[in-house]
Amino acid sequence: MSTQLQTLPFGADDIARFSAERNEPEWFAAIRLKGLGLAEKLPLPKPEKTRIDDWNFTDFNYHCGPEENQTALVHDLPASVRRLIGEDGKAENILVHKNGRSVYSSLAQNLKDKGVIFTDLATAIKEHGELVKRYYFKTAEINKHKLTALHAALVNGGAFLYIPKNVVVEKPVQAVYFQDIPSSGLVAHTIVAAEAGSAVTYVENYLSDDSVGNGAANLIGEVTVGDNAHVSFGAVDHFSAGVVTYVGRRAEVKKDGSLQWALGQINDGNTVSENSTNLEGDGASADTKAVSIGSGTQKQNFDNYIRHVGKATVSRLLVRGVQKDASNSIFNARTKIEHGASQADGEQTQRVLMLSDQARGDANPILLIDEYDVIAGHAASVGRVDPEQLYYLMSRGISKEAAEKLIVEGFLEPVVNLLPVEGVKRQLAELIERKVG
Repeated sequence: MSTQLQTLPFGADDIARFSAERNEPEWFAAIRLKGLGLAEKLPLPKPEKTRIDDWNFTDFNYHCGPEENQTALVHDLPASVRRLIGEDGKAENILVHKNGRSVYSSLAQNLKDKGVIFTDLATAIKEHGELVKRYYFKTAEINKHKLTALHAALVNGGAFLYIPKNVVVEKPVQAVYFQDIPSSGLVAHTIVAAEAGSAVTYVENYLSDDSVGNGAANLIGEVTVGDNAHVSFGAVDHFSAGVVTYVGRRAEVKKDGSLQWALGQINDGNTVSENSTNLEGDGASADTKAVSIGSGTQKQNFDNYIRHVGKATVSRLLVRGVQKDASNSIFNARTKIEHGASQADGEQTQRVLMLSDQARGDANPILLIDEYDVIAGHAASVGRVDPEQLYYLMSRGISKEAAEKLIVEGFLEPVVNLLPVEGVKRQLAELIERKVG
C-alpha cells in the first residue's frame, strides 16, 4: 500500500461490499462511492509549513464487517475507559466504541421520552435514516481534499446525537473511542444536531493503546446549532505515537445560537487538525479554546477558522501550545468577517510556550475583514518560560523541573477547567502532566 496515497488500496467493489455487509441504505452507499471517486482525484490538504506527503493515512488494518452492537458491562471495558465514565456501573448518557464497534451505550430514559437520540452512527442510519441524512456531510465537505473524501468512503464508526426543539439536556453526553488492535484504523464521524431552543454538552474522547503501533485515525465532527440553541463541545484526542491523525471539526451556528469548543489535542503522533465555525445567523456566537503539547519528534498542524456571516456575531479564540524536545507544531488562526456582517466582534489569541531549543512552534494569526462596522483583533506570541515565575517558584524550594511543570500546567489550565466531566478533566490533566514531565 502506498503511504503517499498515490494509489488507494481498495476499489469500488470493496466499498460496495463494505456497505452491503452493514446493510446500509442506498443513499449512504452512494456517498461512500462518491467519496472513493473523489479520493482517487483530490490532492492531500496542504497545511502551511507542514509536509504530510509521506504520512501514513491509508496503510492500516481496516475491518468493516457487520456492525455488532454488543452490550458490555462497565467492568468489561478497558481500565482506561472505566476511569473516564466511572466504574460504578451506573454511567448514563454514554457511548463506548472499541476498535470502531459500539460495545456500550446508555441514555437516560427521561431523555429518550423527550425525543433525544444518542447512538452509534450505524444504528442511527438504520433506525433514523432520514434524520441522519439531513445532517450527514452538511456542514463538512466531502470534496474539501483527499482526506475528507477518504473519510466518506471508509467511515467505520461514529456517533449521532440529536436534541429536539426546546429540549435542555442537563447532564453531559459522552462518547469514548478506544483502539487496541495492531495497525488498526479508526474512521469515525460525529454528528451533533441541536434544534432551536435546545441545549446540550457533548464530550468525546479518543485514545489508543501502544499495542496499536502504526495506525491511522480519520475523524470528522459536524455540529449544527439551531436558533437560540446552545452547545458545548469538548474533546480530548490522545492517540499513541504510531497513529497518524487527521481531525476535522466543523460547525454552523444559527440565529442567536452559541457554541463553545473545548479541545485538548494531546496526540503523541503526527496530527493535522482543522476546526471551522460558521456564524451564519444574526447574533450567533462561538468561543473556542484549545490546548496542545508537542513532544519527541512529532509534527502537528492546527488550523482554526471562524467565519462571521450574520450581523452582531461574536467569536473568541484562545489557543495555547507547549513545545518540547524536537517537536514541530504550526498554529494557524483565521477570523473572516464577510461583507454585511456588521457589528461583528472577533478576537483571537495564540500563545506558544517553548521548552527546548530544538522545538519549533509557529503562531500565525490572520484577520480577513470585508466590513467596516466591526471589532476585530489578534495577539500571538512564542516564547520561553517566564524567568521571573521560574525564579519565584525555585526560591520557594521547588526544583527547576517541578517549577517548569507547574508553570506549564497553569498555562494550559483554561481549557482543562472547561471540560464538564470530572473523569475527562482528570484524564486531560494527567495527560498534560505526563507529556510535560
